[in-house]
Amino acid sequence: MTRETRFSLTVCVALAALAAAFAPVRAADLLLSGTITSAAGEAMGGVTVSAKADGGTITTTVFTDEAGGYYFPALATGKYRVWAQALGFETAKGEIDLGAARRQDFSLKPMTDAERQVRQLPGDLMLAGLPEETPDDLRMKRLVRNNCTGCHTPSYVLQHRFDEAGWNAIIELMKRVNVYGVVQADRPVNGILDFHQKELAAYLARARGPGETAFRIRERPRPSGEAARAMINEYDTPIDPDVRPPYNVVTNDGSDWSLGTPSGIMPGHGVHDAWFDRDGHIWFTSNVPTRHLTVAKLDPKTGAVKPFVVPATNGLAAPTHGLTRDQNGILWFNVNPGRGGLGRLDPATEKIEVHIPPTGMSPTGGATTVDYDGKGKIWSSSPDGALRFDPETNTFTEFKSVTFKTPNGNGITYGMAADRNGNGYWAEMIIDTLGRGEGASGKSAEIKLPPVQAEMDRVPGDVRKHYAGVFSPDFNTPFPWSQGPRRMGTDKNGDVLWVGNSWGGSLARIDTNTLDLSFVPLPENLQPYHVHVDGNHNAWTNLWMTDRVARYDPAAKAWTVFDLPTRGGEVRYVSVEERDGRTHVVLPYFRARKVAVMTLRTEADLAALKAQAAR
Repeated sequence: MTRETRFSLTVCVALAALAAAFAPVRAADLLLSGTITSAAGEAMGGVTVSAKADGGTITTTVFTDEAGGYYFPALATGKYRVWAQALGFETAKGEIDLGAARRQDFSLKPMTDAERQVRQLPGDLMLAGLPEETPDDLRMKRLVRNNCTGCHTPSYVLQHRFDEAGWNAIIELMKRVNVYGVVQADRPVNGILDFHQKELAAYLARARGPGETAFRIRERPRPSGEAARAMINEYDTPIDPDVRPPYNVVTNDGSDWSLGTPSGIMPGHGVHDAWFDRDGHIWFTSNVPTRHLTVAKLDPKTGAVKPFVVPATNGLAAPTHGLTRDQNGILWFNVNPGRGGLGRLDPATEKIEVHIPPTGMSPTGGATTVDYDGKGKIWSSSPDGALRFDPETNTFTEFKSVTFKTPNGNGITYGMAADRNGNGYWAEMIIDTLGRGEGASGKSAEIKLPPVQAEMDRVPGDVRKHYAGVFSPDFNTPFPWSQGPRRMGTDKNGDVLWVGNSWGGSLARIDTNTLDLSFVPLPENLQPYHVHVDGNHNAWTNLWMTDRVARYDPAAKAWTVFDLPTRGGEVRYVSVEERDGRTHVVLPYFRARKVAVMTLRTEADLAALKAQAAR
């Protein structure tokens, strides 16, 4: 085997400065519970209640039941900050010495300042509040939804108010920003923002300008039923030790909604994808270049984070992005030490091996997704198609996109999935096309997604003509009628591919045998990002523009939507761990730099906690 195709790295680099930040947690044996009422004394169901130990890095969150009661799992004795919040109400805060006391009740006061109420809102309700009374309003609202949120959630920018000149200045800047939020003076301008700049600035000033505006606060029911039984642990990830004061101080991590959405990427590592290993540890990737972390191991019992470095040729830690766990418990991730390759990580030995495709073959891409098929092969997206890696022979096979260059942009690959029959699929998000690598024949095929017809019909003919003539879409600049297939997942126990259409607001369902295509719209005009299919054929999707995660049951044709406790987390991946009769949903927060694990609790679980709390 040549040095070019493979080199091994055994990496056990744990930074003392990072490890010291995480203290061990003592044995947990006490229950924290309480009741939440309104100022009028009425029980409040679906209220978000969080607790965090003083000096700790783990926040645990539960929700109140219909009687306003909440019940935490067993927690270690010690001092905790506890807070409760609901949209439209002031955050209630308290402190408790768990051991001396076990109960914390709150009475929530309604917010009277409308602007502070707006600041609380998640991204989907920010968008819902924009004017939509006329066809032109609907067109502008679609542009904000699709073209002003490529590098941040709408709750970030829309929590602020500017006059028309201010919004015009913002658009002038943002039309030269790439998908990472970086301004590039020599970058071709965003064609849609440039074409619509004047009318879009006027629309935004009418919606979120000084004085009285057309913005309307929209409400939605608080969590109930299964969604209110969920328990969520959020784990802080370390601040990059190279970030110096005052930039290494986090003043808003999204946990207090009244502070609004965090103003920027936290001064840490780029938490992007995350998975449990079979021993119960969580591993996550970092796609922000630093000197200290490519992937990291998180202990969910203590919150301790152990970083691992794959050295890059530029002297930094090689960045990574996609992550998956195969049938044998091995973790695979894309990595770019100088040229994009595939990393293999054995959680048991903590040994990392990096496999680089041979010269003449495309590398793995920067925004790469990886998956495994039912034949034991590992698939990774590449800029112009996909790569399949055989762990037995350590060889790559390349699949090229059938359609790549088009008059309106190139089909750069993003999402990647593989089925149980040995086939791979990749998303050409910009051109609404799915590539298919046929494992048996080695050939490539493609599946075209139709446009969102209602949005196409809403755009005047002369505007459509302009788009076709001079406009090239990219990850930040879709047509209003684009579907935007982003990241996807296959049913490993069935023959279905689920695709998250992030601009179309739907899941595409594709039969992997017949390639029959259908669509499942998301509720409440929500937008998916990635899809993971659990062992019961349910499709889970993170809703990156809002702080929620959703599960679709194809048998019942029903959605269940779960709220997350951090504002502006920007979750870009979801994985599901089913173990010992429990479902754990892993959700890495890109903007807020946390890793969350949502555990589904049954009615029996809550009844047992309630009985124990009453003793």
